[in-house]
Amino acid sequence: MKFVTYNIQYGLGRDRRYDLDRTARVVEGADVIALQEVERFWKRSGTLDEVAELSERLADYHWVYGPGLDIDASYRDEDGRLVSRRRQFGAMLMSRTPILSSRLFPLPKYGTLKQHSIQQALLEGVIDTPAGPIRVYTTHLSHLSAETRVPQIEALLDIIGRAPGEGGAWCGGHPNSDAGWTEGDEPPMPREAMIMGDLNFVPDSDQYDMIAGPLSPNHGRLVRRDGLLDAWVVAGHGENDRVTSPAVANAPEGGMDIDSCVDYCFVTVELAGRVRGVQIDGVADASDHQPVWIDIDLDDPAAPL
Repeated sequence: MKFVTYNIQYGLGRDRRYDLDRTARVVEGADVIALQEVERFWKRSGTLDEVAELSERLADYHWVYGPGLDIDASYRDEDGRLVSRRRQFGAMLMSRTPILSSRLFPLPKYGTLKQHSIQQALLEGVIDTPAGPIRVYTTHLSHLSAETRVPQIEALLDIIGRAPGEGGAWCGGHPNSDAGWTEGDEPPMPREAMIMGDLNFVPDSDQYDMIAGPLSPNHGRLVRRDGLLDAWVVAGHGENDRVTSPAVANAPEGGMDIDSCVDYCFVTVELAGRVRGVQIDGVADASDHQPVWIDIDLDDPAAPL
C-alpha cells in the first residue's frame, strides 16, 4: 500500500495561487493520504470548505477531519437566518479502505503574548488493510521553537503508546444488549501504528531523538523495542539526506529560508519490516512543502499483522 503525507499550505502553491485541483492531483495515487493545513471558511482561500472540496475531488476515499483550530464563523443570510459554521484549520486522513474509527487529541499549546500560536491536534484513524487494521496518526507541530514542540512530542508519544491498552473507540460489553450502545463489531485498536506529518524539526535535533531514540557515537541510533523508527531510514536513506521544505526567499513567519526536512513518517517496530521504500516528490509545486511517499507491504492477507 502507498501512503503519502503532505502539508498542503491550505492549497497555496509555490506560484502563490490557490488550486485544490492541483493539490488533489499530487496525492490521488496513494492508498492512504495524510494532509496537514487543511482549512474551512477562511477568506484567504476563498471562504471554501476545503474538506468538502477535497473529498469531492478524491471521491473514492473514506475520510476524517480533525481541526486543531476551531472558531466561530457564523453569519446571517439575506433573510436574517443564522448560518452556523466554523472556521477551522487542521489535518485530514483519507483512505481507499474504511477508516474504522477516529479520535482527535488536542496537543499542548504555548500561550504567547505577541507571536502567532494556534491550537494543534493529533488525528488518529484506525484503517482497515488486507493484512489487518493499523493506526495512522497525522499532526502538525508548533513552528515557534523546540521548547513549544517538546511538550507536544511528549503528549503524542504518550497517546500513541497507551492506545492499545485503552482499547478501541468503544470496547467491552453493555448490560443491556438492546440499548444500542454496542451496534456493530467492537472497533480494534492494534499495536501497529505510524505517524505522518509536518513535525517542524530537523533530523539533527533533540526532538528527532525523542521519537527515533538517542544517537550513540559508538553504537548508532538506539531504537527502543517498543519505539518508532523513521521509515526514510528503514528504507535505506541517510537521516540528513532529504529536503521536504525547500528554501523560500524572504520567508514569512513559519517559512524556511534554508533547505530542510520537517516532514516525516515514523512506524512502530511491527511495521518496520514491511517498509519497501520511501520517496520525496521534489517536483510537486502545490505547496511550500514536498509530499513524502511511503510504500508498506500490507497487501498480503495471508500474512496478518
